[in-house]
Amino acid sequence: MTNTSPNTEDRTLMISLAVMRLSTAFFLSIWAIDKILNTSRAGKTFSKFYLSVDEGTIILALGCLQLLIIFLFAAGLFKFFSYGAVTLMHTVSVAASYQIYMDPLGRPNILFWAAIPVLAGMIALFLLRDRDRCLTIGK
Repeated sequence: MTNTSPNTEDRTLMISLAVMRLSTAFFLSIWAIDKILNTSRAGKTFSKFYLSVDEGTIILALGCLQLLIIFLFAAGLFKFFSYGAVTLMHTVSVAASYQIYMDPLGRPNILFWAAIPVLAGMIALFLLRDRDRCLTIGK
């Protein structure tokens, strides 16, 4: 058994949480940026999994709102709101794809399963948000 000081363990935890937060923000930003840059493709995806949306302006607004929330999350600002919002966004995404999880080896893609450990990481980040202090602007 290795002797580590509480200070070292706390520092390791803070670095780990920062890595999780920043990589999760990058992961989520891809979808937000896609909504902004390619509203028609994002609109088709949105209509398939959520609600039918014909107007690109709605998709663009959703992408901008998501990007703002992701920025707050990446910066560690308004932690209860931003960590909760990204967790909720991803939870809705996973829930909307439930049929894919019922047939894990079928089509369209087993890569959808990558969303499950990402969701678990987001839940962990939300629960540990007060300990996530490395590379944050907020407390």
